[in-house]
Formats: sequence, C-alpha cells, structure tokens
Amino acid sequence: MTSTIKLKKLFKVFAFSFSFLLFFSCKNSADKENLNAEPVITTFYLIRHAEKDREDPNNPDPELNQDGLTRALKWAEVFNPIALDVIYSTNYERTSMTAAPTSVKKDINIQYYDPDTLDVEEFKLQNEGLNVLVVGHSNTTPILVNQLLGIEKYDQMDDADNSSMYIVRIIDGKATDILLNMH
Repeated sequence: MTSTIKLKKLFKVFAFSFSFLLFFSCKNSADKENLNAEPVITTFYLIRHAEKDREDPNNPDPELNQDGLTRALKWAEVFNPIALDVIYSTNYERTSMTAAPTSVKKDINIQYYDPDTLDVEEFKLQNEGLNVLVVGHSNTTPILVNQLLGIEKYDQMDDADNSSMYIVRIIDGKATDILLNMH
C-alpha cells in the first residue's frame, strides 16, 4: 500500500511538473512570436494652416499672407527629416498653401479631405503603418486629434495659433499624443 501511495504522489508531482513546463514553454513560444512581430506604427502630424490674409473679412477662402508663406516654408523644413507617406489638406487656399512646400519637397501629392464627412476609423485603417501630415483649421484639427485618440482631450485652437503641431502615434492600436509649439 505504501508503494502505491508513493507511486500516486510521484505521478502527481510528475504531472504537475510536466503541466508547469508545458505551460511556460507555450507561453515562451507565444512571447517569442510576439517579440518577432513588428509593431504597426502609424504617426499623424496635425497642423493648422499658416497665417491667412485677413484684409477682406468677407472672403471665405483667403490665401496666406507673407507671414503665412514664411511659416509654410518653415513647416517644410520641420518635416524635411520625417519620412512622410501621405499629405492631407482640406480643400481651401490657406490649407493647400500651407501643405504645398512640404508636398513639393517630399514629392507627395496633396490629398483633400472633408473633416465634416471623414470616417475616422476608416481613415486610420487607410493610413495604418504610415507617417501622415494633416493640415486643417483651428476648429477641425483638435476635433480630429480627439477622434484619433478616442477621447475628448483638446479644445478648439485659438484663432492666433498657427504654430501648434499635434502628433498622434498609434502603436498596435494604442494611441499616444504630444502637442508641440513651433514658433
């Protein structure tokens, strides 16, 4: 009887040890697979258009003023070291003109979007794994940032703010952000 009890205990210890080893070897294999998989990283750079010409307050689609043209050139320098894949702009003179120097420097055609009809989830899927510049407005840029983040974090931009850049990075579906001011 004693040898039977010892055999049962030995079998339980063996079964437990085997299960323990099997569990951790499977876990390690899964961890190794996850380590070998490259994360999917999408980066959105969102800016407001540069300074617009305010001489005619009734003009709904003004061009950039001289300060705005200078800032648009500065944005192109800011984005020079960044490997952009796509550039989006609303279909307005001031946003197109802000995006133009970067577009020319990077040899990337500007794609137009309508912030009122943009499906953000589809937009994220279409741009998955890319570096994306989005040029918008004081009332549309923070809204898009909030939608990309999935939280209400940013308020409408001040009308005098033409130098802020929001960076939203989505790594394997998890979004982080930073707000920079480029004077």
